[in-house]
Amino acid sequence: MAVRIAICNRKGGTGKSTVTVNLAAGLAEQGFRVLIIDLDSQSHCAAGLGIKPTAPFIHDLFSLSTPITDSIRLSDYPGLWIAPADPTFDHNQAGDNELRLNEALDQENLDQNFDVILMDTPPSQDQLLMNALMAAHWVVVPFVPHYLSYQGIKQLVRLMHSIKLSHNPKLQLAGFLPTMASSTMRHHKAIMEEVSRHFGNNRILPAIRMDIRLADAFSQGQPVIGYAPKSRAAEDFSKLSQRISERLTEEQL
Repeated sequence: MAVRIAICNRKGGTGKSTVTVNLAAGLAEQGFRVLIIDLDSQSHCAAGLGIKPTAPFIHDLFSLSTPITDSIRLSDYPGLWIAPADPTFDHNQAGDNELRLNEALDQENLDQNFDVILMDTPPSQDQLLMNALMAAHWVVVPFVPHYLSYQGIKQLVRLMHSIKLSHNPKLQLAGFLPTMASSTMRHHKAIMEEVSRHFGNNRILPAIRMDIRLADAFSQGQPVIGYAPKSRAAEDFSKLSQRISERLTEEQL
């Protein structure tokens, strides 16, 4: 049975797509069968894997009732598949059914075909984000350690709590992921300490440090662990993948 993980933050610029692609590659490298569902019409996940998005798209599920399986394609990275986003999709056309994605995942038995389903989400509280949270088992929250990002975290946690109580009791917080983090910047350290104090130190995932190699890898359509395996970004994503992998193994025991 797949564990469905939504990568969420209502604030843009936190590295959600970068995290999705590189975490997926790290988990695939450890032997997991991983599917990326890219709900953000910026379609960055396909770009990060060197795939030109063509129809059918994952968004066709909402506009045309096209099965998810029609949009899934294997990437060049072993063990990693993607249902790419439609770059022309209008998020206002996602419909009113917040359970559409969850229903389709169940009906198409995709949990049987993959070990992990990662869902990249748009940076807004729209129907696509709600569909991801309704379908997810875990949520990973990437955040850049500054004040406005911290405020966004608290808003998202309140939304998750409401969804868990009313619609999706399986939903749980996998952790907060500092991105573009610096151990020498006082403000970054202060914000990470505040998040840890407020939510618990065990909620903080291994940080992803600033590294130009991440942008370079994305521009070349490759995960950083393949493009620059000795970079600090590759090291950081390896640690993150290992942490998530250990938890996935615990879930499957």
